[in-house]
Amino acid sequence: MTIQTDITQARAILQRYREIREQSLNLCAPLEVEDFVAQPVIFVSPPKWHLGHVTWFFENFILAQYLEGYTLFNERLNYCFNSYYQSQGPRILRNKRGNLTRPPLREVLAYRSYVDEHLARLLGQYHDNEVPHELAALIEVGIQHEQQHQELLVTDIKYILGHNPLHPAYRKREVAQSSKSAELAFTTIPEGIYEIGHGGEDFCWDNELSVHKTYLQEYAIAHRLVTNAEYIEFMDAGGYQNFEHWLDEGWTWAQGLEVKAPLYWYEHDGQWWHYTLSGLQPVDPHEPVTHISYYEADAYARWRGLRLPTEQEWETACRLWYKDIPEDGNFVESAHYHPVAQKGPEDRQMLGNTWEWTGSAYLPYPNYPRFEGNLGEYNGKFMVNQMVLRGGSCATPISHIRMAYRNFFHPDERWQFTGIRLAKE
Repeated sequence: MTIQTDITQARAILQRYREIREQSLNLCAPLEVEDFVAQPVIFVSPPKWHLGHVTWFFENFILAQYLEGYTLFNERLNYCFNSYYQSQGPRILRNKRGNLTRPPLREVLAYRSYVDEHLARLLGQYHDNEVPHELAALIEVGIQHEQQHQELLVTDIKYILGHNPLHPAYRKREVAQSSKSAELAFTTIPEGIYEIGHGGEDFCWDNELSVHKTYLQEYAIAHRLVTNAEYIEFMDAGGYQNFEHWLDEGWTWAQGLEVKAPLYWYEHDGQWWHYTLSGLQPVDPHEPVTHISYYEADAYARWRGLRLPTEQEWETACRLWYKDIPEDGNFVESAHYHPVAQKGPEDRQMLGNTWEWTGSAYLPYPNYPRFEGNLGEYNGKFMVNQMVLRGGSCATPISHIRMAYRNFFHPDERWQFTGIRLAKE
């Protein structure tokens, strides 16, 4: 694990900590108190649980270990807010998180304030001196962990509100019709040996390591994401009715769909609408299609006679097209909370907008350095039966994403902002 070398002073760490913690509260600001406890399905967690869990992380892994004399805010909350850490004792089942009407929201907010106060006290012990490397690294993990939950907050809030029959808006914004995207084009990447994985001394997750070389045959990768209009062509051509496009598991999954379309789509009077965090809106044909499962992405690619890129092909192309994360990218700070259409032919849409399914299974890299100790449960134990996604989304914090970032989900999951990029030989 590496940490950011420019965050070595206690005051700088505390400032960053406070900014990230405040962002979580800002994302929850539009909610009604009733929204905080809803859990419509097992994979969605109530917003109140997210706020408590990220706080538990700082208390359990940092304050309880590093602040002498620290007293837990309420020891019983460990059972409520532990997620999947077997080493940290018993916990509420994931599908029961919506039963947590208590502790009330005001107590969870008091819990956050209590932990924030004591984290500041811990860092205050170092004044202008360097914070010990191990402590600084753990706080950075906690910050990055909270940013992961900020993305989950946005997507879980969308699922909660989007399955309410009133389709309430999370935050109203003006929705203008997009300009047409450029015709789909491909860039050829020559065969060769390319470096994959995170290098440098800034933060990364353990699953982004170690840096290694991989051989790629010549391939071509699309300049932009697949649009709603292009995906509707697949639907109109009977894409959901023709088994030949689908993996066997995907075909079984697709037959069970109530609406054979992306998640949140509804057809009314011959027109497709979809729920967005601005409310129910007509589907914009020029925006990237999103809330797509791996099964759908793979079937669409097969229907086009193409395929999804591997994660190595995706990362290689990203590094050729980008020098850094674009500051004007569509991330959560943009407050669109929805993918936007291609801005012009040079807009490759690789960072922000939607997570992009790849054709790669989620497996460890060579010489994978799994976190030591309790945090060893963070990534490594999930490396089975999942597919890799790349690039971040409109719900991802901009300071959280990297070109080497490896997200992973089961192939049927689509409540995240997930989309499609095509590749070919």
